[in-house]
Amino acid sequence: MSYQTEFRHFRYFLALAEDLHFRKASERLFISQPGLSRQIKQMEEALGVNLFERHNRKVKLTKAGEYMQRELINNFQRLDDIISHAKLLNDGMDGHLKLGYVGSAMQRVIPDLLLKFKEEHPNVLFDINEMDNNKQIKALLKQEIDVGFVRMERVPRGLNILPLFEDTFSLVLPADHKVDASKFESLAQFKDEPFILFDSSYSQSYYEKVMQIFDDAGFAPIISHNTVNASSIFRLIENNFGVSLVPTSLKLGFNMNIKFIELDKIPQRTTLKLVWNSVNTNPLLENFLNIAEEVDI
Repeated sequence: MSYQTEFRHFRYFLALAEDLHFRKASERLFISQPGLSRQIKQMEEALGVNLFERHNRKVKLTKAGEYMQRELINNFQRLDDIISHAKLLNDGMDGHLKLGYVGSAMQRVIPDLLLKFKEEHPNVLFDINEMDNNKQIKALLKQEIDVGFVRMERVPRGLNILPLFEDTFSLVLPADHKVDASKFESLAQFKDEPFILFDSSYSQSYYEKVMQIFDDAGFAPIISHNTVNASSIFRLIENNFGVSLVPTSLKLGFNMNIKFIELDKIPQRTTLKLVWNSVNTNPLLENFLNIAEEVDI
């Protein structure tokens, strides 16, 4: 009888590829250790590929095994998405769209886009998660999200990018700070004050642009705190831990004891961009991109 590889064998393979230990993988799969070993061996023989290097009960993936693990994970994720979409269609929904975003995108851009999209697609389930730029990029590459909203100059190969909204920077101060818009002359007035900034992990290119602003002002900032969360920055400023530079759009949606001075005379701007994976086959993605290109934000 000829032997054929079945879906369950791929599941066995992924479990062993993750644990790299026959006993641990077999316990997780609820099958015997000899049974798992036999199934993996049959799979290798059927495919004509050595997937593991065996060392007693421990194993190591071959290069072919590493490739298969990576591709199976990606394709099983796609299979899960297909099944989920089919279930939504069965329940009268048009589908499921997963979005990641940096905080400032929620102040204006995302609400405008979603309202417009819902006009044409009222039966769509949205999954919306705030994530820093780098987490969004990783999630897009793994197709864990369909669309990202980032502040980055460059993205990895395989991702597409669409500029949505160009924003100015603003200086953020405690509400009772002695300097206000009428007394502001230049950023150099704050060379001796501590700054609370978005961490470079938020976006290296964004961080470099903020550093350019300080370079143009003629001083290196005293950085007292780094964070990836706007509300944390504002809370620290409110309690007089320092001042900050942020995208101006972040002044919307927060009600704290702080004030903003827009730096509209400096050349630096920060652009919010929509990013997606070029191989993503979610049927809703193309419609979402079309609306994003049309909406005046």
